[in-house]
Parts: sequence; structure tokens; C-alpha cells
Amino acid sequence: MKGFQLTFFTIEGRHHGRESMGHWIMDQAKALGVKGATLTVGVQGIGRHGRLHSAHFVELSDQPIEVTVAVDEDQCESLMALLEREQANVFYVKTPVEFGVVGARPDGRSG
Repeated sequence: MKGFQLTFFTIEGRHHGRESMGHWIMDQAKALGVKGATLTVGVQGIGRHGRLHSAHFVELSDQPIEVTVAVDEDQCESLMALLEREQANVFYVKTPVEFGVVGARPDGRSG
């Protein structure tokens, strides 16, 4: 299937409403029917303003978070429109990709 890989970059301490931005994006992707998404916690990153963000033993609110989703064109348009309506204010990278499942059992279950 052709589509896009959307990767969102944020930090643990950034919120949308009462929920952390990374978890909020994951919830929105799931609600849109996205079947492939991962939230990854980073050790260190450079933000869009050139500031270094890192996880500290005492303070984790500055810890980098990356949310990666594989979406078809309709899901991409829906997710991006939602983020715009919600004024999510999050940095992203959008890359055209081909995605699917390889080696699936005939009943569609894994392993």
C-alpha cells in the first residue's frame, strides 16, 4: 500500500489539554483507524528552536518523544486536518512510503 510515514517530534512535558502531546497524538491516530503507530522515548534531541532536550534522572519533562505513524492518504489528510483544527503546534516530518504486512498467516493473525 502506498501512503506516508508521519513522524512527530515533541517532549514529555508538552501537553495538549490534559494529556501529553505524544500520547494524545497516539490516541488520535487510533481513533482514525491507523494500524501502525509507535511512540518512542528518546535520550537526547535538538528541538525546532535549536535547543537541546534530554532525559534527566530527576526531571523527565524535557525527554524527547517521537511518534511515528504509517498512514494511507485519507488517514494522513484526516490526521493533519485534526492537528490543524486542534492547533496542536507540533513539528513533523512527512515521507512517502510503501507499507504492508509480509509473511502474514491466511487468517491475518501474526506468528
